[in-house]
Order: sequence, then structure tokens, then C-alpha cells
Amino acid sequence: MALGIMLQAISDFQYYMDKYGDPRTNPWFLMSSPFPTLLICLSYVYLVKVLGPRFMENRKPYELKNVLILYNFLQVIFSAWLFYESMMGGWLNHYSFRCQPVDYTDNPKAIRMVHACWWYYFSKFTEFFDTIFFVLRKKFDHVSTLHVIHHGVMPMSVWFGVKFTPGGHSTFFGLLNTFVHIIMYSYYMLAAMGPHMRKYLWWKKYLTTLQMVQFVGIMVHAFQLLFIECDYPRAFVWWIGMHAVMFFFLFKDFYNQSYSKPKVRARSPQPETTEIKDITYKNGSLKNGFTNGHTNGTFARSRTVLPAGN
Repeated sequence: MALGIMLQAISDFQYYMDKYGDPRTNPWFLMSSPFPTLLICLSYVYLVKVLGPRFMENRKPYELKNVLILYNFLQVIFSAWLFYESMMGGWLNHYSFRCQPVDYTDNPKAIRMVHACWWYYFSKFTEFFDTIFFVLRKKFDHVSTLHVIHHGVMPMSVWFGVKFTPGGHSTFFGLLNTFVHIIMYSYYMLAAMGPHMRKYLWWKKYLTTLQMVQFVGIMVHAFQLLFIECDYPRAFVWWIGMHAVMFFFLFKDFYNQSYSKPKVRARSPQPETTEIKDITYKNGSLKNGFTNGHTNGTFARSRTVLPAGN
């Protein structure tokens, strides 16, 4: 009985996906049903939290310097291409920053943006390697539960956007995000080259500022649709806008902790020293703090940055 109810629920859910989903993306790889994406995400969680640590338990950490350099270089190229496609698919010319409904026609530019959305979805899978590299290098303290949840959820979250609204207003988020990723992955690539690159990486602080500016731009762009008429789903407006608000304040807190001088407590019986604790970053993670854009205890979507030489 219970099995029959569950199978009927799955069938009804699939019917809804087919009826209301964008027919242009339905036959594409991984897009006909959310279950393959869900399975991949769950497999990722099992790999980095159970199977990977068990595999590395009695092994020495792998030296992945050259792999990290190549990986970050490819991510720079991938992000640059996604940014270019988003521009050519609409934001460079005919997209409106005030209100941009989804174009569900077979117009070549609309199809180009749809393809860009799918590849942005695919990029969320390539980011799994951030965590995999942590495991292979036995950086298990970086593989926090929230880090894994963040990366494990993102492909599923973006899947719904590609399924129902591939294009239009919300792609502004992807436009800004891919631009920031170009700069961030360039930073990670340089940092992976070793301590001798430290003198060229003085701009970490400004990269964090850029991330906060990104979130402000996203929340303003999204929430304006609450005050004007626009043929775009309000649910996506709230989803994107509220995430941007949350991420902004998380990164603001990170910025204050990272770049503001700590205050010395008053009336202390012992001599006090002002000590800035050593914080370890790697490929967008902060030990005991942000890990690929989220803190222990709170989600955040975009990555933090790493200082040279780590």
C-alpha cells in the first residue's frame, strides 16, 4: 500500500515536471527528471563524507599542486565562456535590467541563453572537485557538513531554474556570479602556485568587497520586481533576492572578522596582546569559518578567497 502511494506520488510529480517544464530543455541531458541530479548529489555527499575519508584513512595526502593549478585554470576559462554566452544571449543588447520575462520561443538568441543556463547548471557539478581535492589532500577539517550541503544542494536548486525558467530576469545572478568566478579562480590558480606568488595577491581584501557588491546588485535587481509589473515568477524573485540578502550579511561579517583589527578587552588582570589567528584558506575555504562560501552554522553561496602560499 505504502509503496503504491509512493510510486503514484513519483508519477504525479513527473507528470507535473513534463507538463509545466520548458519543452526545450526536457530532452537535454539530466533534464527530463530531477531524480538523476538528486542521485548524483547524494552520491557526492557519500563520497566526500564516508567513502573518501575511509579510502584516505591509511594513505598519505596526495600532492596536487599541478592538478590544482590546472583545475583552477580550466575553471577560469569555463567561467569566462559562461559570462560571454550570457552577454551574447541577452545581457549585452536586448535584455532589460528592469524587467526581463523568459523568452520561451525558438529564437536563436533565446536558445543561446537556454544553453548558457544548462551549462551554468553543469558548472555546479565541476565544483564538486573543490571538496574532492580536500579529501585527497586529507584536509578533512575543510569538509564541513555545511560545505557539503551547500555543494550538494546547488545542482538541484539550479536544475529547477533550467527546467522552468531558462532565461530572463534571474540570469542576471549567473551573469554576475560567473564574472566574479573568473576573478576568484584566477586568484586560486595563482595561490596554488606557491608562496612566491604572495606578493602578487595583495588584492584579496578587494575580492571580498567585490563579492559583497555582487550580492547588493543581485538583491536590488531581483526585488525591484516586487514593485513593478513584470511577467516573471514571483517565487524566483523571492528565492534569489533573499539568498542575496543572506549572503551579503554573511560576507560582511566575514569581512569584518578578516580585515578589522580585534579589540583588546578592558580591565583584564593579565597583559593582553592583539593576535590575529592564522586562518587557512584553500580553493575558496576558510578553516573554522567560511568554506566555499558558507560558515559553520550558516549557509552562504559564493566562495571566500585564500591568501597566497596556502
